[in-house]
Amino acid sequence: MTTTDTMEIVYVYTRKRSEFGRQCNFSDRPAELHVDILPDPSQALNFIERNPCDVAIQCSHEMSEHEVNTERYEMEARGINHVEGGWPKDINPQEMEQTIRFRKKVEKDDHYIATISQLGSVMEHCIKQNNAINIYEEYFEDTEELEGMDETPSANTVNVFRDPNEIKRTATHLSWHPDGSRKLAVAYSCLDFQRAPKDMSYESYIWDIEIPNKPELTLKPVSPLVCLEYNPKDSHVLVGGCYNGQIAYWDTRKGGNPMESTVIEHSHRDPVYKVIWLQSKTGTECFSASTDGQILWWDIRKLSEPTEKLILDISKKENLDNALGAVSLEFEPTLPTKFMVGTEQGMIVSCNRKAKTPPEKIVCTYGGHHGPIYSIQRNPFYPKNFLTVGDWTARIWSEDCRESSIMWTKYHMSYLTDACWSPTRPTVFLTTKMDGTLDVWDYMYKQNNPSLSVKVSGEPLYSIRMQDNGRFVACGSQMGVTTLMELSKGLYTLQRNERNLASAMFERETKREKILEARHREMRLKERSKAEPGEEVKEEKPAEDMNEIIANAEKDFFEIIEAELKRKEQQERKQPEDEHQEKEVSEEKIVQE
Repeated sequence: MTTTDTMEIVYVYTRKRSEFGRQCNFSDRPAELHVDILPDPSQALNFIERNPCDVAIQCSHEMSEHEVNTERYEMEARGINHVEGGWPKDINPQEMEQTIRFRKKVEKDDHYIATISQLGSVMEHCIKQNNAINIYEEYFEDTEELEGMDETPSANTVNVFRDPNEIKRTATHLSWHPDGSRKLAVAYSCLDFQRAPKDMSYESYIWDIEIPNKPELTLKPVSPLVCLEYNPKDSHVLVGGCYNGQIAYWDTRKGGNPMESTVIEHSHRDPVYKVIWLQSKTGTECFSASTDGQILWWDIRKLSEPTEKLILDISKKENLDNALGAVSLEFEPTLPTKFMVGTEQGMIVSCNRKAKTPPEKIVCTYGGHHGPIYSIQRNPFYPKNFLTVGDWTARIWSEDCRESSIMWTKYHMSYLTDACWSPTRPTVFLTTKMDGTLDVWDYMYKQNNPSLSVKVSGEPLYSIRMQDNGRFVACGSQMGVTTLMELSKGLYTLQRNERNLASAMFERETKREKILEARHREMRLKERSKAEPGEEVKEEKPAEDMNEIIANAEKDFFEIIEAELKRKEQQERKQPEDEHQEKEVSEEKIVQE
């Protein structure tokens, strides 16, 4: 190969002429006609002439749209168990004599002593450094200014966990993992009485909050789980209440099948709506509540029968037919003998477990809701005050005031389904509603309306649970969608002097309610004293017959409706007369002018 004169020869390729094959010779020549097909007039009969012929022409470029769905990326969590290693093959680490003999042999080696001496000096240097300077010291911890006060309250969706089954079920209860809160246990069930689909799954799941595509563990109960709780002392153990009234517990190290379940004959007769672990030395005791009117205590080491039983008969006759159905349950570890029950009838029952006889365990009742109390929880900072949710309001109560709550929200247009206190701020609580809205209330700054209202889902929300740090909140919906949300910093950061202000607010409202209660008692006494000496004072007795109560309520309701209709008719009749009088007055003025 050669190049032009202006370029240097860099590479030279040599090849024998015999390896080139036959030489190709190219030349130019004019075009040649090989075939000429003449038109056939008979073929024209197969076609129809279009006259006129309309043709649409688009001047713009033709565009096409394509959609591509990327392959779903599924993550799996796997663990490795590290055991003692580094021993020679002929040494069994389980045999104490062999390991001791080998250690003595190694310690006598001169190389071992030199290595230890060298490493010892390096380690000593590092220890001295740690003693001289604390690398984790926070220099501005005391002078830290409050942040998040000026920012607008907000909540961002972090992750969404969907029921993987085709037939969707309600996420009825949520429970955070006690160590680090990296996992979330969700109980799935259909609470519509006798309307559960035939092929509905009974499974509930434990989710890793960073992996929404696939649950970490599948729990397989004998009946759908209505509630589920982690054991605060042993994070591998969970206890659940089933729809058929049974109690079961799981050990996540042993798989998704229950370790043991209660016997149906000694279980609840209705769905178990709440189960709570007790503060005990063994960490194996819990108690449950159901709409059958019973509170049962259990020890998971022996679930053949309950260790204790309480019938919620406020007449203290222990009659199960008159018992109030329990929907919610509250237990505060700092008050180990007390617990509270929210009932279907809108009444709160305060109980003392250490009473001598079962009737004495029911201490007192609080009444104020018009429907079932779906949630009851004590304030984590001030256990004397507790929060309840029922009908269209959320109410804050004090143990000292039994006749009325001390604070309450406005009546919402949608039914409230669940609520919880913030674990980091004493004046913040959250509520869920049937219209799919999450409301965050901050009573320190606003009491008439929520500080933040977020439309989480287009379907009703049924459950809510906050993480221990108050930063993340999980909400469960009717179609089994669990939404994990992160609150803005101002909603979970304790503000300056907030505890003192919250305490003063609760005490002030409690004192106000006590004054009103005393005033009402005085007025009732005055009414009695005004009665004639010979006339007996009629005392209001609660109607025992439920049909009579319903009939009276319907009568009052229709009387109000009829009165309102009459008032509207009178207004409609009066309006033409007023217009006629105004017209006559205007005509008289015109005539006078």
